[in-house]
Amino acid sequence: MKTIRECRERIDSIDAELIRLLDERMRVAEEIAEIKKAEGLPVEDRIRELEKLERVTDGSAPDMAGYNKMLWSSIMELSKDHQRQSAGEETPLIREIRKAIEETGNVFPETAAVACQGVRGAYSQEACGKFFKMPRIMFTRNFEGVFAAINSGLCRYGVLPLENSTAGSVNKVYDLMMKYDFHIVRSARVKINHCLLVNPCTRKEDIREVISHEQALAQCENYLKGFADTLITTAENTAAAAKYVTESGRRDIAAIGSAENGRLYGLECLDSGIQDSQNNYTRFICISKDLEIYPGACKTSIMMILDHKPGSLYNVLSRFNAAGINLEKLESRPLPNRDFEFMFYFDIGESVYSEGFVRVMAQLEEISREFKYLGSYSEV
Repeated sequence: MKTIRECRERIDSIDAELIRLLDERMRVAEEIAEIKKAEGLPVEDRIRELEKLERVTDGSAPDMAGYNKMLWSSIMELSKDHQRQSAGEETPLIREIRKAIEETGNVFPETAAVACQGVRGAYSQEACGKFFKMPRIMFTRNFEGVFAAINSGLCRYGVLPLENSTAGSVNKVYDLMMKYDFHIVRSARVKINHCLLVNPCTRKEDIREVISHEQALAQCENYLKGFADTLITTAENTAAAAKYVTESGRRDIAAIGSAENGRLYGLECLDSGIQDSQNNYTRFICISKDLEIYPGACKTSIMMILDHKPGSLYNVLSRFNAAGINLEKLESRPLPNRDFEFMFYFDIGESVYSEGFVRVMAQLEEISREFKYLGSYSEV
């Protein structure tokens, strides 16, 4: 019986030969790249790839076929990547990114027309203040109004909540991101501190209804257990809930919102810090219609629709791993009018200026059925 040391020595010998052969294969790929460039042929040859994978599978031992298919799929992707580099070829997306880097100003604007969902006092207004020193805010009734204002050119920028540290993603925003063409130019985290707001002279025991945005209600779930017989009503946002309580004049209703909501609408705070977690933050994004990439962009967001077959998502994730790129967020949302098909949203932690970023973007664009680059930006 062989020892483990003998087996490992054999593996080392095989690995050395594999390295030599892979190097040789890549040099041949360089020659192919020169021929394709001279003849005006594209780097990708899907028919050739499928035929190659069929031969690899047919020529493998039955218990090794799956492993070999995965290995050769990766090798062919690496080969295409190397051919592009050798030929100096860039995808249209990479050219668009490089152009945006060159044409975008060096400093993020201090003032602009900005669309925010809600009314004065909404958390989106606070987020807007993190992005701009002197914004000209136009409030919209709902999240879609923000996208519509950007799309029509009514506002240059829009501010939207994307996710909360305790209540999770704002699904409505993700769904709208599939519908509209836009780009993320910056993101920010806003500390969320909720208060129970009431009209003057209202006692806690008099409250029969609590109103707020669904995310705020979810963030205060434990606190609301103390209102077992109380009607819970959703509003478009926390500021709108506070405004409604003021305008109603009722002393049996309370809003959940910020202390600023209370000051703006003349409400008293019965309890503060009522959110379940004191480490409660909401991440907001600033969007624009045009692609703008400002200096220091170290985060990128993309959306992908993949083939509905085994290994599709793994094929994407393996690219990030191979390039040493940190995947900060992965979110899936069902596609409207498509049975059991999903859109995948990714946040990537990597400088837009790195060659690793450029190479992975080119690879992902090829292996996805639909690919949407949302932008590269920094967080403030």
